[in-house]
Order: sequence, then structure tokens, then C-alpha cells
Amino acid sequence: MTDAVRLTSIHKSFGSQEVLCDVDLVVSPGEHVVIFGPSGSGKSTLLRTINLLERPTSGSVCVFGTEYGPGLPGATERRGAVIELRRQVGMVFQQFNLFPHLNALDNVAVGLHRAKGMGKREARERSAVELRQVGLLAHVHKYPNQLSGGQQQRVAIARALAMDPKVMLFDEPTSALDPELVGEVLATMRQVAELGMTMVVVTHEMRFAKEVGDLNVFMSEGCVIERGGREIFTDASVERTRRFIEAVL
Repeated sequence: MTDAVRLTSIHKSFGSQEVLCDVDLVVSPGEHVVIFGPSGSGKSTLLRTINLLERPTSGSVCVFGTEYGPGLPGATERRGAVIELRRQVGMVFQQFNLFPHLNALDNVAVGLHRAKGMGKREARERSAVELRQVGLLAHVHKYPNQLSGGQQQRVAIARALAMDPKVMLFDEPTSALDPELVGEVLATMRQVAELGMTMVVVTHEMRFAKEVGDLNVFMSEGCVIERGGREIFTDASVERTRRFIEAVL
């Protein structure tokens, strides 16, 4: 089976500062991967290399067998264009990035119309289906400033899902929310996981990670320190991982 995502020997520097150091990551189709660790450890940068929002300084970014990154010496994988990559990989950000002048329905429909060439009516019908999936059908005509932060993030999730991605990336999707709104977004993410979507999630929500993470990856100072299944949260083999988990759980 072709890996959904395979990152190999990823290095990323901003000037003289190296923020990712020889990172490898393999994500299987249907797998839910959680990346966690202290602030500044390179988690979000690593996530953003998957869809080339951050281009690696060196290393290989393979998605379903196609190379999109700088590549490795002597590699023979077919090379793909960035636009092809981003059609396969959806992303939900910390900030919701909704268009303030569009209602919830049209915030979801705009990508379908512009990127996929759907007619406006078909795009809106598909958008209503996706908003129903995230529990917001009753709010389709509301504008972002009429929605709570949790509702706005759920619109953003619906917008990403509407594009039929093969992989979904979540970059700390609850970090901008008030604590009482976090639960509704995590519930929506659980629903996405239950549908069998391949997911890579950067989060500080460790209880959520314990629940959905098939593979859990602990990062510190730009390196992967440890990876494992749910047992990592109770029986981590590396002291640095244990100390972090004990501090946040």
C-alpha cells in the first residue's frame, strides 16, 4: 500500500536557524497522526511542509507516491506540481481565515466554485451538505461575525472537507478558542476521524490525542524525540517525553 505521506530527511532553516533537523514521518492511509511537544519545537513547521506552505530546505515530501519536495539524491518518484498536492491535502489553521463578507454557506462554496469549477448552485448545495455534517445547517446564512469561534472553526473544517481531500492537516485548531468552545471543534474532528479520513494533527489537547492518535509523535527543538501508539502517554521510553506528558496531562 502506498503511503499517504512520507517525509524523509526533512531539514528546514530560516536563515542560520535550523528549525527542523533530519525529520522522518510516515502516515498510512486512514491513519490519525498526532504531533505534540513544547512551543517552538517545529511542530507546525513540519505540518506545513506536507502541503509545501513551508518548503523544506532539503528532504523528500512524497504524497501517495509523488514527490513534491526537493527530493533525495537518485530518487525516481514522479514529480508533481504544488496545485496537484493541495488538491489532495486539506488544511485547517489556528485562525479561521473565513471571508468576513461571505456567509457560512458561501465561505464553503467559494472554493468549490473557483478551484473546482462547480456552478454556483451546485457548489452551494454541496456546501449545505458539508455544513450539515458539522452541525451548522441552521447557521448557513450567518456571517463570521455572527458565529462563535467554535462555529467559525467548524465552517473552516467544512470548507476543507468540501474539496474532497485525501489527507487533512489540523494546525492547533483549538488554540484560538475560548475553553468552553474547544469541545465542539474536537467533537467535529472526532467525526472526521470516524469517517476514516487520513489526519495529521498538531495539538496541545492531550486527552484528544490519547483518544484518536494511532501514531503519536513527540517533538522538541526541531527533532522527533519519540513516536508510538497510545501507550506513549502512559509508558514513554524517553525521559524528555515523560516529563512533558506528566506536565500537561
